[in-house]
Amino acid sequence: MATITNLSEEKHILDMDWGKIQWLCGQDIDPDCEMTFGMVYIDAGKSNPRHLHPNCEELIFVLSGECDHSLGDEVHHLKPGMMLRIPKNTLHDAKVTSWEPCRMLIMYSSPNRETIGE
Repeated sequence: MATITNLSEEKHILDMDWGKIQWLCGQDIDPDCEMTFGMVYIDAGKSNPRHLHPNCEELIFVLSGECDHSLGDEVHHLKPGMMLRIPKNTLHDAKVTSWEPCRMLIMYSSPNRETIGE
């Protein structure tokens, strides 16, 4: 059975002190799914806390804004249209460098992504 969700429904939104995450698919939304998918908004000048995902890799695709994304000891400057793959168990975070929020699609290879802070 197919799952259809919509950003405009404003469901499954997590308000963070650095921005928001809106989940569109994951185990809590569809118990039969095999991935997690969502949209993240990081406010201008802010960063999300450094963390890792022990049970899955993550793909990030930048839609708007820019950020410096740390991946282990490396830092990658990401702009709209760029994708970054984050291997599981790799510490990472994103710091927005543009005047506007950074909006990214986020995908995980597990329906129940785990997150551990540094």
